[in-house]
Amino acid sequence: MKIGLLSAILPNCSFEEVINIAKENGYKSVELACWPKGKSNRRYAGVTHIDVDDLSDEKRDYILNYVKSKDVEIACLGYYPNPLDPDEEKRLVYIEHIKKVIKAANILGVNRVSTFIGKNQFINEDENFELFKKYWPSIIAYAEENKVYVGIENCPMYFTKDEWPGGQNLASSPFMWRKMFEAIPSDYFGLSYDPSHLYLQRMDYLKPIKEFKDKIFHIHFKDIKLFNDLIDEYGIFTYPLNYMKPKIPGEGGIDWELFVNELKSINYKYHACVEIEDKDYEDSFESVLKAIKNSYDNVIKYL
Repeated sequence: MKIGLLSAILPNCSFEEVINIAKENGYKSVELACWPKGKSNRRYAGVTHIDVDDLSDEKRDYILNYVKSKDVEIACLGYYPNPLDPDEEKRLVYIEHIKKVIKAANILGVNRVSTFIGKNQFINEDENFELFKKYWPSIIAYAEENKVYVGIENCPMYFTKDEWPGGQNLASSPFMWRKMFEAIPSDYFGLSYDPSHLYLQRMDYLKPIKEFKDKIFHIHFKDIKLFNDLIDEYGIFTYPLNYMKPKIPGEGGIDWELFVNELKSINYKYHACVEIEDKDYEDSFESVLKAIKNSYDNVIKYL
């Protein structure tokens, strides 16, 4: 298992700067954000450290030579839109870019992409599952052609007013994972497993690891802190950001020793990338760098 860094926390840094920062802080790999160039209203989205729309042979060679010179691997390529958006035109745009990211992973010799299934927040789960069966088989078929493993992050995308009432990612529970993998029984279709999203939903974040051990393609190390006094105040059916805070690993409620040991028990040998969304470390660039360093220090002891 190798500790990596998800590059989205460094939106204003170049590709080279991201790799350098990872190297300087002990990370062995990086999950590189591959959003289309342009702005995004969502925090930590719209970050482009590899432009898959402009990946020439020359740029491919430069990227691969640079990471090799720094002894840092590319863990996977990351892109997290809503491919089941209520707007069909947006869906098709997002799906097309997912396929571009898959192709870029093939070109770069990186055999993993991490993304979302998506969800129409205004219809029920059964109707969303029908949308999933309509759009996702072709995406996974394309991944198979390119020999690229697609890991779906299990974030419910259910945090803010614009994501309610139903959230924007269908793949947030073991129940739904089973249904998805039964509907698309591909070796190239699996999970980017993040324990914090299960912890948020008061679910066992260790138990699914053994059941889905063959489907865990990628890991995110992210933590959250729950505030019971705020749950008492608002209840659990309010926006989660009213009673929780995303934290760097080691400063929330996840027991990282137990989690890492569970990954060891299934012989997980791939990358585990720190994902930083902690506002307590966002007042300056120096604070972001501190979050990157502290995250590494908090988890490396368990490996």
